Amino acid sequence: MRVTFWGVRGTVPCPSSQHLAFGGNTSCVQVEAGDVTIILDAGTGIRRLGQTLMRRGLNTATLLVTHAHHDHINGFPFFAPLFSPDWHVRVVSGPVSCANGLYGALDMYVAAPLFPVPLARMPSTFDFSEVTPGDKFMVGSEVRVHTASLNHPDGATGYRIENGGFSIAYVTDTEHVPGTDDENVLKLIEGCELVIYDSTFTSEEFPTKVGWGHSTWAEGVRLCRLAGAKRLALFHHDPSHDDETMAAIERDAQGEWTQAFAAREGMSIALR
Repeated sequence: MRVTFWGVRGTVPCPSSQHLAFGGNTSCVQVEAGDVTIILDAGTGIRRLGQTLMRRGLNTATLLVTHAHHDHINGFPFFAPLFSPDWHVRVVSGPVSCANGLYGALDMYVAAPLFPVPLARMPSTFDFSEVTPGDKFMVGSEVRVHTASLNHPDGATGYRIENGGFSIAYVTDTEHVPGTDDENVLKLIEGCELVIYDSTFTSEEFPTKVGWGHSTWAEGVRLCRLAGAKRLALFHHDPSHDDETMAAIERDAQGEWTQAFAAREGMSIALR
């Protein structure tokens, strides 16, 4: 499997000269597993990913959405394959508290006066399905996806992708409860080669952000060690954390566990 980060920020895009090293686009990660293309979330990073997929001549992908907060869907209407009649996009999410679930939320997002092209006029073929957290399903004939509920306002779903003896876990957005072990997260990340974990806040920032639905790199390190995971990608960077701050956060995390690193936009990791 190969993992590529197209957007690593949370909350809001931050395209500035102070965010160049780590990137300013919101959440979007590509997983290539055999001949299957899986996309995790549709933040603004999905725009460049869509252009790349079109240039490669592909015509199908599966999009796994954690939840419908805007930083995880705000790139969706700019995903080029949606405007190609040759493309099929399978969209999967956990429960979304909106009429018609995620489809209904996205339909409102691209409705007038917010966007000029409604879902019904996008020429690609796409289908939406909703899973109950805890469900497992297949993408293609060989890639298995496990799901789990995450602790986030309005709910969120985490994903574990398995193929060829390798596994990747995508765990954002989630808030830990200090002094407790989140069994949903531990089960999802157990033995994973790579865990992509919500590290929005530092431990010093976290106490004033309780209830916002996010976690820390220190908790990510603790959970990965407890679950026997191999590597940790710090993810969903706070937009107030510029390159200098992010470099310091990465140094602190690696001082605690050498297998931790901060995800950067454009970074690609092969698991083999």
